[in-house]
Amino acid sequence: MSFSYYGELCTEVYDLTKKIGQSFNGDIEYYQERLKHCEGRILEAMVGSGRVIIPLLEAGLRMEGVDYSPEMLRSCQQRCEARGLTPELFQADLKELALPNKYEAIIIPGGSFLLIEQRAEAIEVLRRLYEHLETGGRLLLDLFLPDNDFNPSDLGKWGGSATFRCPNGDIITMEGKCIEADLFFNQYKVDYLKYEKWRSGELIQTELQRFALRWYGVEEFKFILESVGFADVTISADFEFGNPPTHRKQKFVYEAVRK
Repeated sequence: MSFSYYGELCTEVYDLTKKIGQSFNGDIEYYQERLKHCEGRILEAMVGSGRVIIPLLEAGLRMEGVDYSPEMLRSCQQRCEARGLTPELFQADLKELALPNKYEAIIIPGGSFLLIEQRAEAIEVLRRLYEHLETGGRLLLDLFLPDNDFNPSDLGKWGGSATFRCPNGDIITMEGKCIEADLFFNQYKVDYLKYEKWRSGELIQTELQRFALRWYGVEEFKFILESVGFADVTISADFEFGNPPTHRKQKFVYEAVRK
C-alpha cells in the first residue's frame, strides 16, 4: 500500500468526480468573468487534472498550471493534448516556487489552498505567489469553512465508504477515517482515505492518502493576505463579485492585488 497525497488511485477518483468544465456553484464562470480582460500570463496553482484550466484555455486565456503531484499533472497533460491544447505545466512544491515567468493573475480554485496543512507553509506559499505576480497583478482564490458536525467518538474509525466505476470496468472503493481534529482552536482536521481498486473481484491496487484541511476565519485570511503585502483585498460570497459574506455555509472568494 502506498502513502501519498494524490497518487494514481486518488487521481483516478478525482478525474471521475471532478470532470473537465464541471462548475461547482458557478466557480468556473466566476473565474472566467474576472479574468476575461487579462492579456498576459495567468497561472493556476494546484491545477489538478484540468477541471478549471481547460475551459479557461478554451476561452482564449493564456493559462499555465503548476501542481505538486506528478500523477495529477500527467492526467492534466493528457486531457489537454486530447483537446489540442499545449499549456506550460510545471511540477513544483508551492512553498519553493521559482518559475521563470511573472503573471498578470494567479488563481487557486476549488478551496485547494486549504490543503496546505501547516499555517507557516501556507503563508510562505502566499509570499511565493506574491513574488510571481507582476506589479498590479491579482491573486484570486476561494475558501470554505468545513462542517462542524464532527463527533469525537468517530476518531480513528473507518467509515463513509464510496464506490466509483472506471470506464474499463474496474471498481475503486474508498473509505475514510479522521485521525486528528481541532476544529475551533487550531482549525484543522486530518483524515486517512483508503482506496482499493478491484478487477473481476480481485484486489489489484491499494493506496492510502493523508488528507488534511486547515481553514481560516473570513477576516483572518484577509489580514494574512495584507501581512504578506497584498492590497485592495475584496471578499465576495458564492462567486458573486462584491457580494459580502453573511454566513458560514457560503464560499468565500478573495481577490487581492500585488502593490
